[in-house]
Amino acid sequence: MNINDQHLRFIFFIFFSFLLCFVMLVCGYVLGGRSYFKQSPEPFESGIVSVGSAHMQVPIKFSLIAIFFVLFDVEVLYLYIWSLGVREAGWIGLLNICFFIHILLMTLFYLIRNNIFKWIILK
Repeated sequence: MNINDQHLRFIFFIFFSFLLCFVMLVCGYVLGGRSYFKQSPEPFESGIVSVGSAHMQVPIKFSLIAIFFVLFDVEVLYLYIWSLGVREAGWIGLLNICFFIHILLMTLFYLIRNNIFKWIILK
């Protein structure tokens, strides 16, 4: 079996990556704080004892807006990458990106038409 320099470097990289992870876990275990209670006596925030329940209902609109932001943000990354290689993509790349933008606009108009972005909070 012949191991060349590149394979040896890769093996060292993997070994030292696992070693670094192991050392970080051991240091966290050794240097970390300990709690000797089976259950903590009272929950507190910055030394202040909390009053009431921490559970609160959040409308689903917040999650939808966050998902839409992430989706459209990722599409902007695709457009940025396309803009870097626009000359190499040629006319086929231009047609593909026009189709991509068309799908994005159709999705946005569909969401607006179905009132996804309306903020009506019912009490």
